[in-house]
Amino acid sequence: MKLIPSKFGLSCAFTAALLWLACSVLVAMLPAAMLSLSGDMFHMQLSAMGWHLTWTGVLIGLIAWSIVAGLTGATLAAIYNRLA
Repeated sequence: MKLIPSKFGLSCAFTAALLWLACSVLVAMLPAAMLSLSGDMFHMQLSAMGWHLTWTGVLIGLIAWSIVAGLTGATLAAIYNRLA
């Protein structure tokens, strides 16, 4: 089975965008809980840091992570096709 790198990359980009938006909504709604969860995931104490969530930051992160995920997915599909 061959993967189409452009379609696989696009699906990765859309998935990353949905995850980024869901995470941003959770940070906006439950900032303390999400900061604690993030600290637990990185084995760090982040409670003194706090969040600085802005619309600009959400948009820049959305675009950046979508591009990175899309390019990573397309590269992964191309490598997979070469190995298959």
